[in-house]
Formats: sequence, C-alpha cells, structure tokens
Amino acid sequence: MAILPILTHPDPRLRLKTKPVTVFDDKLQTLIDDLFETMYAAPGVGLAANQCGVLLRLSVMDCSDDKTQPKVLINPEILSTDERQEMEEGCLSVPDIRDTVQRYNKLRVRALDRNGQPFEMDCEGLEAQCVQHEIDHLDGKLYVDYLSSLKRERIKKKMLKLKEAVAG
Repeated sequence: MAILPILTHPDPRLRLKTKPVTVFDDKLQTLIDDLFETMYAAPGVGLAANQCGVLLRLSVMDCSDDKTQPKVLINPEILSTDERQEMEEGCLSVPDIRDTVQRYNKLRVRALDRNGQPFEMDCEGLEAQCVQHEIDHLDGKLYVDYLSSLKRERIKKKMLKLKEAVAG
C-alpha cells in the first residue's frame, strides 16, 4: 500500500469528470487500498480517486469515529433524498478551510463494492454528506462551488498562496 499525493484546489484535474469502473482486477484492488491508506493518513472521512489524479468513478469513505467501517463506492448514484439542511464541510483538496453548504441529511445510494457487486445503502448525517461530497468530486465539482463567488475567489487565492509557500 502507498500514500498517494492529493491534488489541491485550484488544480484543473479536480474539475475533470470521471469514467465508470468496468474492470475489477488486482490493479483496482491496489488503488482502493492506497486510497484508504491516503484517506486515513490525511486524515479524512472520504476520498475520491480523482483527488489523487485517477479518473475513475471510485471513492472510499469511513465516517466512523474509530475508523472501523470502511466503505467503497464504485459508480455510485443517488436514488432518493430527503430535505436539505446546512452542514459544515471541508475537503482534503481544500485543506484547512471549512464552510457551510446545503446537503441532503438522508439519502439512498446505489453503487458497486470493490468486487463489482451491486448494493444499496441508506445514509444519514455525516455519511449522507460524505456520499454527496464524493459524488460531487467524481462529477468534477468541489464543495466551494456551492459558496458565493466572493468566498470562492478568497479560497482560490488562499490556496494559490499556500502552493507558492510550499513550493518555496
């Protein structure tokens, strides 16, 4: 297993749409394991493959406090939703910046597991928020897209300044 580099906003690769996963081979299993290791090390509760530069409709997540409930969502799609509510959100691709966005508090999602087996899952609270956040990534969207243009521009400038400081 390996810790993968996580792309940060405003990297244009974060805006690319992902392609459905069609091959469930050893390479995919290694990628899934690497995504989990990267997510846990970051630390985060979810990570989409394209955040690490891999344009596949694949995300991993674990919203449990003790990190014992890893979930793999391949080619996910939301089937039903409940009412929206405001939730505070952050992102590994927009580090150290959090803001409030509107998300569904409850939803039902259909996806494939790491072996290509279909499943459906009812989610609520943080888990529902995470599913929506990761599907947004797979569609080339970031949570900052839900913020005002002024907030988005401030965040973009902050991220560019941070990249310059790290590049030194």
